[in-house]
Amino acid sequence: MLGFLKNLFGGKSVDYAELVKNGAQIIDVRTPAEFNGGHVKGAKNIPLQSLSQNLGKINKNKPVITCCASGARSAAAKSILQNSGFTEVYNGGGWMSLKNKLS
Repeated sequence: MLGFLKNLFGGKSVDYAELVKNGAQIIDVRTPAEFNGGHVKGAKNIPLQSLSQNLGKINKNKPVITCCASGARSAAAKSILQNSGFTEVYNGGGWMSLKNKLS
């Protein structure tokens, strides 16, 4: 049923582990305090409110996976990145969920 709904609404399954294996960058858009409380190994912390000013810290030629606490801020970050010319951006959702998908 979930697969049917994903197909119906255009959602597709993403293999985050494969993306990371092939050089994807993980951008955690939570606050530094949240990030210091735990994060995905190898993630770069760029808080959502300063993302637009820090685009130079992200390689436009590699896929980007955004994450946060629940998925709301990472969805906003995905939009900011796409509107700034990043072509391969994925909303990884909550960092704990993403961490589990990478193990």
